[in-house]
Amino acid sequence: MSEPGSLPVPPVAVWAVMRRPWRFLGSWWPWRCWAYLGSGFPLGYAVLMALVLLVSLGVLLAVAGVGLLLLLAAVAGAVPLGELERRRLRWAEPVPVADPHASLAGAGAAAWLRTRLRERATWREFGYAALLGTVFAAAGFGVLALLVFSLLLVVSPVVVWALAPEPVMLIPGRAVAGPLEALGGTAVGLVGLVLAAYAGALIAGAQVKTARLLLGPREEDGRVLELTRSRIRLVEAFEAERRRIERDLHDGAQQQLVALSMTLGLAELRLRRIPEAAEAAALVGRGRAEAKLALEQLRDLVRGIHPQVLTDHGLAAAVAEVALRHPVPVTVDLGHLPRLPEPVETTAYFTVTEALANAAKHSGASHVGVAGRVEGDRLTLTVTDDGRGGAEPGAGAGLAGLADRVAMLQGRLTVSSPVGGPTELRVEVPCSG
Repeated sequence: MSEPGSLPVPPVAVWAVMRRPWRFLGSWWPWRCWAYLGSGFPLGYAVLMALVLLVSLGVLLAVAGVGLLLLLAAVAGAVPLGELERRRLRWAEPVPVADPHASLAGAGAAAWLRTRLRERATWREFGYAALLGTVFAAAGFGVLALLVFSLLLVVSPVVVWALAPEPVMLIPGRAVAGPLEALGGTAVGLVGLVLAAYAGALIAGAQVKTARLLLGPREEDGRVLELTRSRIRLVEAFEAERRRIERDLHDGAQQQLVALSMTLGLAELRLRRIPEAAEAAALVGRGRAEAKLALEQLRDLVRGIHPQVLTDHGLAAAVAEVALRHPVPVTVDLGHLPRLPEPVETTAYFTVTEALANAAKHSGASHVGVAGRVEGDRLTLTVTDDGRGGAEPGAGAGLAGLADRVAMLQGRLTVSSPVGGPTELRVEVPCSG
């Protein structure tokens, strides 16, 4: 495959014809091209029949609502076809074509369909399916018909000899007298084989070029991938800055407030021993109480920036600590979660804390459940409350910001909150890195 900005490289079969046309005839490339076209034309006609059936029935049944499902099936079916064609392409092209789709390992059928319909690559594959069922299937059939006819002409003397004395006609209306006269057909058949080899290479090359264009990743897909990677780097830099601030507050201001509170406590004890300093002792005691309150608020702030328990003991321990402080009873079922990559743990933790905060403020719930597991290379978390429901995920910036963070990790966040409850927040994040 050519790199962006370089000159386009022709398919290997076409390149072989251009460089060594006679050596090409003695190589395996004609056979590979014939095999590629030979397997493509029945597949193409099957795809054409499926597309015609699904699209026509989809249009006719659109009023009944079933037609939309058939049309979606026609488009979604192009995705596995594209994967099959990228594999079949290796018969005529050694350079593999990369999969242009984003990975959706572990996603449900509905999520898979929604994501694939939003991708441009899916619609390019649908266009390729239409070309395969019409143009390339017909062209492949033509080349194979020429190949079969040429082979029959090549072996025509043997056929005439084997069927003698039955008359054999190579030209309609004119019988061949014998095997020697059929040698003319052999010469024509050899010319036909040469034409079939070159035609097969050119048509296979055109199909390979089209497949590269429609079934592979585009340059803009690479730009989107790089943009996503740059956004992930920004998120990681932001998390590193959060941890630095947390350390500075923990080791600096928090320790100074602890020392101040202890100093005020000692001053209060000494002042209470002096009868004339009772008023001053009360003021010092009030200052000590305010310092203690400021220390508690600072500890909450530090915990909100990046909890130390998350760094030291992982997601399950951090969520359990939050559940103990929550005003609504929380049941935590995280099983035996392993230590996960730091961005995954951080994103999952703040997703849970935001969901718990929303449950306490808005839902009127009497119980909240947090469950999570790792299956394969994917973390799945659910937060469910028995509140009044009717939550609107787009109403505030909290869940929207969390959804953006989850999207940075190629995950997804969904909220189900029918009126009357229950409300369920579900997050799925790949954790293979």
